[in-house]
Amino acid sequence: MNFRQFGRTQWSVSEIGYGMWGMGGWKESDDQESERALDLAVEHGVNFFDTAWGYGEGHSERLLGKLLKRHSQQKLYTASKIPPKNFQWPARPTYRFEDSYPTEHVKTYTEKTLQNLGVEQIDLMQFHTWDDGWSEREEWQRAIEDLKKEGKIAAMGISMNRWEPENGMEALKTGQIDAVQVIYNIFDQAPEDVLFPFCDAHNIGIIARVPFDEGTLTGNITRDTVFPEGDWRGTYFVPENLAASADRADLLRPLVPENMTMAEMALRFILKNKSVHTIIPGMRKHKNVLSNVSCSDGAYLEATLHRELQSHRWDRKPTAWSQ
Repeated sequence: MNFRQFGRTQWSVSEIGYGMWGMGGWKESDDQESERALDLAVEHGVNFFDTAWGYGEGHSERLLGKLLKRHSQQKLYTASKIPPKNFQWPARPTYRFEDSYPTEHVKTYTEKTLQNLGVEQIDLMQFHTWDDGWSEREEWQRAIEDLKKEGKIAAMGISMNRWEPENGMEALKTGQIDAVQVIYNIFDQAPEDVLFPFCDAHNIGIIARVPFDEGTLTGNITRDTVFPEGDWRGTYFVPENLAASADRADLLRPLVPENMTMAEMALRFILKNKSVHTIIPGMRKHKNVLSNVSCSDGAYLEATLHRELQSHRWDRKPTAWSQ
């Protein structure tokens, strides 16, 4: 496993981190299987784990808390997210700040997370949604300052809304935000335009989420894919999105090098970008853990292939189904 410095925090984090959404309540998730996968990841050098209260109303956080106890002799970096008070994802310009992140709500859910993790301080707390219309409000800035002074959080971040990598730039300019979490993959390259250069210049940590485009870039989702009843992906891959995503994935299949999977190619595409400090794929199964961590070997995609993949950029706009 290779490591990168996480912005101004000085943390040395594994460039392959662990996204814990899938074990918070997705269909077919299994706690014992999840715990074995988490342990395996630690054994292979993963030291950055991202969760949220919203992943099963604290269930994923509690799984992370158990992991911390099982590996108490190792430094594992913890990241979680405060849900908006209205419990609406993503944030929209019409949502009032008072209905999203008032001070009491921010502090209450930070306490909930600390209790679920079984720790006195979390390394990185994040706003789970954001709209830059709130950026000038001093309440959230003072709340961050208070939580840091009280020793309850070491750093604060924002999880950017899907396909809105610049809706948060004003918040970053306040200097109160230490890290951003943003969708970045072969299709979603827009963060390279404005967000990444700003973060580089101001030493802000960058977490790349959704590296496989919710599964499209694993090569396992096709036009005929049907998700189990109640599976969140069924509400995201509505017919117009499923067809378009599968068609674009089909265009990538001939580009996958011999002895490499599409998922590996997708991760190596992101790893080539030194602005990114850690990637957080979801990986509930042993085989996924082993496959993902094996990409952190310092071997980057050949330049010609990387340029070809850059041409597959897909700029999308938020829709009713782009949670």
